Amino acid sequence: MSQRCELTGKGPLTGNKVSHSNHKTKRRFLPNLCNVTLTSDALGRRVRLRISANAVKTVDHRGGLDAFLLKAKADELSPRALDLKRQVQKKRDAASAPAPAPASAE
Repeated sequence: MSQRCELTGKGPLTGNKVSHSNHKTKRRFLPNLCNVTLTSDALGRRVRLRISANAVKTVDHRGGLDAFLLKAKADELSPRALDLKRQVQKKRDAASAPAPAPASAE
C-alpha cells in the first residue's frame, strides 16, 4: 500500500538518524496516515480515504470534503480524489444551472 496521502499528496521523506555519538544512518520519515470516512454533501454519500492527520484538520477547516476538493490543485490529488472532485463539480454545476421555464399554454 502506498505511503501517500490521497488529498494532500504528502509522502515519505528521507533524512538521517543521529545517535548520541553523532553517527548518522539513513532513515525514512513516514506521513501520519489514517483511514477515514468523509461525507460528501454534494454527492450525498460517504467516501473512504487514506489521508494524513494534517489533511483531516484541513478538511475540517475548509468546511468539509466538497469545499476541500474544489479548492485543491489537481496535481496534488490521487486519481480517486480527482474523480471525486470531477463528480462534485458536475453536481454543483447541475444544481446551480437554472431550471428550464415551463411552456405557457396559450
